[in-house]
Amino acid sequence: MSDFAIATSSAPTSPQVPIHTVGVLGGGQLAWMLNQAAPSLDLNLVFQTPNVSDSALQSVADLDQQAILAPITDAAATAQLAQQCQVITFENEFVDLDALGKLEAQGACFRPSLASLTPLLDKYEQRSFFASLGISVPQFATLTSDSLPPSFEFPVVVKARRNGYDGQGTFICHTSADLAQCWQQAKQDPSVLMVEAYVPFQWELAVMAARSTTGEISLFPVVETHQQDQVCHWAIAPVQLSPQTQAQIDQIASQILEHLDMVGIVGIELFQTADDQVWVNEIAPRTHNSGHLTIDACTTSQFAQHLRAISGQPLGPTHLTSAAVMVNLLGFETSHHDYLQKRQAIAALPQTFVHWYGKTESRPGRKLGHATMLLSSEDSVMAVEMAHKIEALWYGG
Repeated sequence: MSDFAIATSSAPTSPQVPIHTVGVLGGGQLAWMLNQAAPSLDLNLVFQTPNVSDSALQSVADLDQQAILAPITDAAATAQLAQQCQVITFENEFVDLDALGKLEAQGACFRPSLASLTPLLDKYEQRSFFASLGISVPQFATLTSDSLPPSFEFPVVVKARRNGYDGQGTFICHTSADLAQCWQQAKQDPSVLMVEAYVPFQWELAVMAARSTTGEISLFPVVETHQQDQVCHWAIAPVQLSPQTQAQIDQIASQILEHLDMVGIVGIELFQTADDQVWVNEIAPRTHNSGHLTIDACTTSQFAQHLRAISGQPLGPTHLTSAAVMVNLLGFETSHHDYLQKRQAIAALPQTFVHWYGKTESRPGRKLGHATMLLSSEDSVMAVEMAHKIEALWYGG
């Protein structure tokens, strides 16, 4: 007999058994922001994360009750998490589905379900899934040598098929020498890399979309993102979209959520081309950096929405309460500095909210926090100016 007195699928549990305890695999800043949203929903979160210094544990009142200190790939620790929680969710996708599948077979409830995650964790398989739905994606192929596959031309994008994030594992190759270097770094293993055509996009967009246990779907306003070296530096909302583009995005998001039988929130990264076509770049089956401005600028945050979805509660309204720009506060040096003066200077700007993740070490490119400024106008030029103003305070001397 199973030891898990919890639900057995992503379907809603009995109305007589409301969910109050949620396990989270991961303890970074996304888990920390989930924990901030939990009390208002009458939810208690328990985190499986390796270090007591991890961001999520900075706001935990009782480590003994709310933390299992172990790597997220430790299946024995996840079995313990399942015994303490009614449902388990994910902060990131760096998980071992085979090991978790054994727990699911014993009664552990994962939301999103492991079946929903299966086509998404490998970027080549993710691309294949989108293509099977008729969703526009860049031309793609596995990389089996240091030469371009037939019908590809430079420039191309080379990606690690698994575990890439924040620009890591993504390379823009303009020449054969660039491609050969990527191939050597992958130790000539064709299971490691994929290649895709470079899309000459006009805008990079993103949308957060949630689906509940009852199949209710809700989308947040689309944001425009600005990337440098494949890392998001800022995001602004709202975005002035044509009705055609908005309809394309709505259709893409709903189609993906329904075909995956997704329960929870996803972040969908998109390209918009000059001819008003929308292409899917990637999907993250979790809360996402591009949705951080929802904390301060939307009626419901992406974190509250995810918790609502996985706990069987109705989804909340998603409309903007203000135009906004969100700026990531990225590490620019190796240091143990807390940058208090810089944070205070940014927080002193009108209608600006600084979210600091409490990380003990800064490294170049590491996400240390973010700042969201609420704007009095939907003028995108003003939004970009304010993003640059925040960046000047953060990166300036």
